[in-house]
Amino acid sequence: MIRAVRGVAAATALALVLTGGSASAQKAGGILRVYGADSPPGLNIYEQATPWGQGPLMAVYNNLILFDQREPQIRLESIKPDLATKWEWNEEGTELTFTLRQGVKWHDGQPFTATDVLCTIDLQLDRAKDKVRFNPRKSSFKNLESVTADNDYQVTFHLKRRQPAFPTLLAGGFSAITPCHQTPDQMRQHPIGTGPFKFVEFKPNEYIKLARNPDYWKPDRPYLDAIEYTIIRDLATAVLAFNAANSTSPEASHRRW
Repeated sequence: MIRAVRGVAAATALALVLTGGSASAQKAGGILRVYGADSPPGLNIYEQATPWGQGPLMAVYNNLILFDQREPQIRLESIKPDLATKWEWNEEGTELTFTLRQGVKWHDGQPFTATDVLCTIDLQLDRAKDKVRFNPRKSSFKNLESVTADNDYQVTFHLKRRQPAFPTLLAGGFSAITPCHQTPDQMRQHPIGTGPFKFVEFKPNEYIKLARNPDYWKPDRPYLDAIEYTIIRDLATAVLAFNAANSTSPEASHRRW
């Protein structure tokens, strides 16, 4: 048991080292190379429940709302707009209405609308025609009765009973919004999102590559040109590779492998 805990701690420390640990000065350009300890079985974000499968895909998608990443503690007050520009409860506290951001496009050029939100929730609740292989998110939405589209850019979540903390379920990494025009199988092969990075290539047990989305709806973002996740399951091998990368040239110490 102690050995397992130490292994997890070592892997976490290594991940922090390889990704830089904390944010540095924001400067445009460059490739962020990140260590990945495991290879996901596919790229359907609904079927992922680990940091190694979920993390890379979060850069491809957006949420309706998102916890402020600069806040040290998650709380209702730290939730910020993402694909939704505002939200409000009805008087009974059982209906939560979101106004959606207009002008957002998926990576293939199709527009983002309320229909995509409805399809996302249908998949998460196992109500879609094409279902995911397994669904680690379904249990989080036991109190959700339905979601309706009031128009192309407004949706309402209808709850069975009051749940003031419900927005926290939509603000975490398990609540990415995916396109209605992609089936679960297509998501496993080539995910399409609205996020800052586009999917480029996935080679199981080797790497996941993402490239900057030049048409991202947030002005002047993202800063990076690309993100590359190198997958090495054995921690000892990962440490050796990291040391080797940092000893090849005088400039290597500034790299993030």
